[in-house]
Formats: sequence, structure tokens, C-alpha cells
Amino acid sequence: MKKSLGARTIIYPTPVLVVGTYDDEGKPNVMTASWAGICCSRPPALAISIREATHTYGNIMHRKAFTASIPSEAHVKQADYFGIASGKREDKFAAAGLTPVPSEMVDAPYVEEFPFVLECRLLHTVEIGSHTQFIGEILDIKVEEAVLSEEGLPEIKKVRPFLYVPESRSYYGIGEYLGKAFSLGKEIGNR
Repeated sequence: MKKSLGARTIIYPTPVLVVGTYDDEGKPNVMTASWAGICCSRPPALAISIREATHTYGNIMHRKAFTASIPSEAHVKQADYFGIASGKREDKFAAAGLTPVPSEMVDAPYVEEFPFVLECRLLHTVEIGSHTQFIGEILDIKVEEAVLSEEGLPEIKKVRPFLYVPESRSYYGIGEYLGKAFSLGKEIGNR
């Protein structure tokens, strides 16, 4: 029997993305966001939802661009810090000892030390309630060569992303391989 938990912000998995922007003076800033995900195939697009009170909100509205870096498990402390501190008062890159890199495709920085980066141009802004959803067209994805497979695609076990669990405010690594998508289910239809 299932128990009702009511309307809450729980879904699995919840990604940990680090959103990079520049402020009005050109200072690089980052914040951690988990209300995010791919929202369109053509054009390839990423949606992130951010509260208006954040420094990043104003930066995206002004610059019309952002990056989304996927940190590895090795940088969980830095990613957590990026979600705690405010870019209005602190230089988060300097405090975390990480390097801002200007995107080649959009007017936003990304984190050099993180293995996977999406460069996004703002397409749409949707006011939802407590959060505004920014939909960015993915213009390029940059991935460290060390995390690529022989086929040239990112390998999740090499990227080592981690997930955020909202109700317990916890981070978890990725689990084991279960099978090939769009293949496992074929066994059901072929009985």
C-alpha cells in the first residue's frame, strides 16, 4: 500500500548542476541547482529553475546565457559551497580554489575542474511561482577526454556525477549498471 506524501519537491534522480554566469561587472559566478533537466531534443535544451532572490537569476536575465557544469564526486564539497554562499558577497571561485573559464559559445563562465559542461543561450523564461524556469538552448557540450569512452561519448562511471536528495538534504553517488535502455523492455513484448 502506498502512503500519500502530499505535493512536495521529491523526484529521483535529482541532478547536481553548477550554473555559471557573469554579473554586471563581468565577475564570474556559480551556483548549485538541482531543479534542472533536459527539456527538448530539437533544439537540444536544458531547463533550470532558480529563485529570483539569487545573484544568478539577475545574471541570466542580463546576459541571456549560462553554463551548467556537472561536478564529479571529488568536488562535492565545492558544489555544496556554491549552493550555500552568495555571489553578491563572495568570490566563490576563489574561495573554492577552482578556475573560471570563459565559454567559447556563450557569455558565461564554467568550472575548469568539472568534467562535463553544457553551454546554453537563453531561449525562454517561464515564471512558475517561487522559481523561474530558464530554458537554454545547448550550443555545445565540452567533456574532459579522460571521461570519454572509446566511442567518444561520456562514461557515467568516469564522470562520477552525484545526485541530490531533497527531503534528506543529502548527496549520493551513481549506482551500478542495470541494462541497455530501449532494449530490456523488448523481452516483455516478445512473449
